[in-house]
Amino acid sequence: MQGKVRLIVPAIFLLLVILACGSSGPETAKAVLVNNQGQQVGEATLSQTPVGVEIVLTVQGLPPGWHAVHVHEKGDCHPHDFMSAGGHFNPYGKHHGFKNPQGPHAGDLPDIFVGADGKGGMKTVAPLLTLGPGKNSLFQPGGTSLMIHAQPDDDMTDPAGNAGARIACGPITP
Repeated sequence: MQGKVRLIVPAIFLLLVILACGSSGPETAKAVLVNNQGQQVGEATLSQTPVGVEIVLTVQGLPPGWHAVHVHEKGDCHPHDFMSAGGHFNPYGKHHGFKNPQGPHAGDLPDIFVGADGKGGMKTVAPLLTLGPGKNSLFQPGGTSLMIHAQPDDDMTDPAGNAGARIACGPITP
């Protein structure tokens, strides 16, 4: 009996390691953002980290100034108004904004600054998102998308922080 136990314990340990490491979902994702005319204006890489999803976004050809960035609940970015992307990704049913005591949405992200040359970039970690399984996964049925708005986010007002029109959108894909 002792010989069988010695074989079973390592086998169970190996199975647990395989399950923990091998079925968590993709390590990276991407989004290619287009403007209201369907022209590419940005790219994002998303990487799973132990504390959330790291998002690195670069843009060009956008109006100068601060712009809100959010993850939206659908991976559908039909140009002109991008309303096909739905509202903010909000699997926990929170209110909008980092300053809101009843928030934030999982899809609320920091603003991006675009310079006078139309170029900008940001790097952030979204702790309420995952590329793995779960209700906060970016790989929901119907997908999710990364959205840039015309105005900065006030980080408080429901449903979208007074961020204005949607000016760039990209489905998040593995």
